[in-house]
Amino acid sequence: MLDKAVGVLRAAAVAPCGLSELVERTGLARATAHRLAVGLEVHRLLERDPDGRWRPGPALAEMAHGHHDPLLTAAEEVLPTLRDLTGESVQLYRREGDSRVCVAAAEPASGLRDTVPVGVRLPLTAGSGAKVLMAWSEDPTAFDPDLLAEIRRRGWAQSVAEREKGVASVSAPVRGPDGSVVAAVSVSGPVDRIGRKPGSRWANDLLAAARALEKALA
Repeated sequence: MLDKAVGVLRAAAVAPCGLSELVERTGLARATAHRLAVGLEVHRLLERDPDGRWRPGPALAEMAHGHHDPLLTAAEEVLPTLRDLTGESVQLYRREGDSRVCVAAAEPASGLRDTVPVGVRLPLTAGSGAKVLMAWSEDPTAFDPDLLAEIRRRGWAQSVAEREKGVASVSAPVRGPDGSVVAAVSVSGPVDRIGRKPGSRWANDLLAAARALEKALA
């Protein structure tokens, strides 16, 4: 299976390709090629371009150059602290193309959780994390401009049952040294437990976590 996965990587490295092209280049069965490509995408070894075609992902370059990511290193300490403070699931998202990718997460040890595995790609059309990433973007969005302006004013976003039924979340931007938004840190959990206005409970703690992450990028 390793040889087949490497074959998929090499095929995508030749030129971005859709599933039919991937099958043609590798000689793999369609279901096998798709399963391997999606698995490699989860681990960021492949990513999709704006046309939905697979191409080499950022993790390849990071490994090749011994890349040290200060944001992810800081997240190893900051996210568990925020999880313990809130008792809820915590995630860190980065934008990649037309998706947001969970690059780090911390889950409570027990109870109902909003599990978002690292590597999962979610749309930029729903959820507080998407709102934060799009509020400071110049790209057209699915969100109301007045809503995004309000998010920029107060510095955080919340959502209720947008990404998933019964789940609420609140997110804040993480800024790089130049002031641009490079990630969104989120707290999420069942609506029945954290309420329909999670920002009123967790916004201040979330903003403090965002500042802590930013210190690693300064």
